[in-house]
Amino acid sequence: MNPRSPLLNVMTRAVDKAARALKRDFGEVQQLQVSTKGPSDFVSNADLKSERILREELAKARPGFGFLAEESGASAGSDTEHRWLIDPLDGTTNFLHGLPHFAISVALEKSGEVIAGVIYDPIKDEMFVAEKGGGAFLNDRRLRVSARRSLGESLLATGIPFRGHGQPADFAHQLDFAMRETAGVRRFGAAALDLAYVAAGRYEGFWEEGLSPWDVGAGILLVREAGGFVSDLKGGQSMLHGGSILASNGLLHAPLQAALKPH
Repeated sequence: MNPRSPLLNVMTRAVDKAARALKRDFGEVQQLQVSTKGPSDFVSNADLKSERILREELAKARPGFGFLAEESGASAGSDTEHRWLIDPLDGTTNFLHGLPHFAISVALEKSGEVIAGVIYDPIKDEMFVAEKGGGAFLNDRRLRVSARRSLGESLLATGIPFRGHGQPADFAHQLDFAMRETAGVRRFGAAALDLAYVAAGRYEGFWEEGLSPWDVGAGILLVREAGGFVSDLKGGQSMLHGGSILASNGLLHAPLQAALKPH
């Protein structure tokens, strides 16, 4: 891997510090599962703590940049071009239930375009990083999307609507197509990692609706820098604002979009 830029060093240091706190808290959550009260309040505090660490570390290094974070919302900076997109704990429900599949996601926008991204899975110690024009990497290994060209051989990931969210009937049609036409569908509950896995060639594609900018910012850049293609489900480029996303290895994007779009 090429030496990380000063910008990526800033981002990975902040993520490393937040991840240490999350790992400690995750150990506590696993113990709290057996309590009567349950770990919900504890997880909320872990989420807030992670975000606070990220904001403090990033603001220390780039004091003028603005923020858009899952918990604390938007705050403008003196530098109106740059804004951090922060998800301090992607996969909160997994974390809550003691499932070791969650991540921290940090992206940097410049004039509305994502130019750098970091997604870190602290349990597996997998650090996915990308910078515009610089490629995508997992730890010290260059990433490339899958080269599979057949839907029948492809493995997809998605997010399933849950109580009070999404359109279950529409999703059922999408899932019916995916189950009939592909090698399988996975739902692991962390959109940032799903996108990182497309970049790493572990999935041929990923789709979901109802997402926010902090869920997808870093992952969009990772997929693109690994040679893949990203759009919204209608084929446009409103992923950061429209709430739907389809990421693929590029080779399968057209048939996936054609099948998923009508629903």
